[in-house]
Amino acid sequence: MLRIRPPLAGRGSATLLSPFFRKSLYIAASCFRFDPSASPCAQKSPPPLNRLSRPWACSGGVFDWDVATQRLDELNALSERADFWNDPEKAQKQMRERNKLASGIEAIKGLESDLTDNMELAELAEADGDESLLNEAQAALVAAAARAEKAELGALLSGEADGNDCYIEINSGAGGTESQDWARMLFRMYARWGERHKFKVEVIEETPGEEAGIKSGTILVKGHNAHGWAKTESGVHRLVRISPFDSNARRHTSFASVWVYPVVDDRIEVNVNESDCRIDTYRSSGAGGQHVNTTDSAIRITHLPTGIVVACQAERSQHKNRATAWNMLRARLYELEIEKREAEANKIAASKTDIGWGHQIRSYVLQPYQLVKDLRTGFTSGTPADVLDGELDDFMQASLAQRIYGGGPEKVEDVE
Repeated sequence: MLRIRPPLAGRGSATLLSPFFRKSLYIAASCFRFDPSASPCAQKSPPPLNRLSRPWACSGGVFDWDVATQRLDELNALSERADFWNDPEKAQKQMRERNKLASGIEAIKGLESDLTDNMELAELAEADGDESLLNEAQAALVAAAARAEKAELGALLSGEADGNDCYIEINSGAGGTESQDWARMLFRMYARWGERHKFKVEVIEETPGEEAGIKSGTILVKGHNAHGWAKTESGVHRLVRISPFDSNARRHTSFASVWVYPVVDDRIEVNVNESDCRIDTYRSSGAGGQHVNTTDSAIRITHLPTGIVVACQAERSQHKNRATAWNMLRARLYELEIEKREAEANKIAASKTDIGWGHQIRSYVLQPYQLVKDLRTGFTSGTPADVLDGELDDFMQASLAQRIYGGGPEKVEDVE
C-alpha cells in the first residue's frame, strides 16, 4: 500500500515572489511601449522599484517592497540565533523562505540596475548620434525583459515538489542501434542543460547499447527548482536524420522516451511495502574497475503493483546502490501519485505509453533541413545543435507558460 504525506511547506512563498517578479516584468515591458523604429529615449523612464508609492497588485496577492525586505531581515536575524537549529524542520522551512526572498530581491535589484543603466545609455547614444551604441542599449533592454519573464515563471513554480532535485530517465525505443544512439544524445543533452544552469549532475544508471548509444540511462540533477523546470520534458522525443549507421545514407526516424520525476526529500513521506517489490542484483556494465565488473553490486527494484522498475549501478557498494534505488522508487511512486491528482494526468500518461509514432512531444530534424519543434506549444528552433547541447530554456519556458497560464494552439502539425 502506498501512502503519501505532502510536504509541510505550502505554496505561500512561491505566491509571494510572483508579484515580486511581475513588478519587474512591468518595468521591463514599460521600456518597450514604443514604435520599434523610434528611440527608446522618448519613453518615460519607469520609477525605481523600491520607490513605488503603492503596493503592486497582481494575481496571487499584493507585494510590498518594504514588507519583503523587512521579512528578509527578520529571517537573517533568526538564522543567526544560537537556538535556530533546535527545530530542524522549522529551520529548514525558514531557510527555504529566506533563500527565495534573497534571490528574488537580488534579481529585482539587478533588473532595476540594468534597466536604469541602459535607458541612460540610450539617451547618451541618441544625443551623440551613435546608432551602434543605441542598438546595444536596446538589445540589453530586450534581454532584461526576457530575464524578468523567466524569473516570473520561476516564481510560479509552486508545485509540491517543484523546488526539489530531480531524476531524468531516458529509454530508447524500438529500432536497435538507431534509437539507442538517439537515447545517448538525449542523455547528454539533459546533462548539458543541468551544467549550463550550474546544477550538479550525477550519473545514476547507464546501460550501454548493443553497438552504440545506450538502452537506458538515469541522471540526478541537483539544484533549486530543477524538477520544476524540467518536469514538462517527460514524453516521447523523435529524431529525424541521415543515419551514420546506414551505408546507403538513408534518412531514419528514431524515438526515445524521457521521464522526469522529483527526488523525494524528508518533507515528503512515501511508504512502500517491501513485499510489493522484487529486488534483483546483477553485475555493473559500466566503467569503474575490476571490482565493479566482477561483483553483483548493481541493484534493480521492480514495484509489482505498478510495474515501475528502477536500477542503480553508480556506486561500488551494493548497499549504496540499494539505498539510491529505493529513493528512486519512492520518487517514481510520488510522481505517479501527483500525476493522478493533476487534471492533465490522462494526457501525460498517454504521451508515455508507446515510444513511437503518434506519441511524441517534440521532433528534432537534422537532415535534410534543421529544425526542432515542440508539438504541444508550437515553439521551434532552427539550431538543433544548440538544443542538443543543452539550450532548452526556451522550450521549457513555453511549455511551463502553457501549463500555468493555459492557452496555446489546439493542434500543432508535426514536421516531415
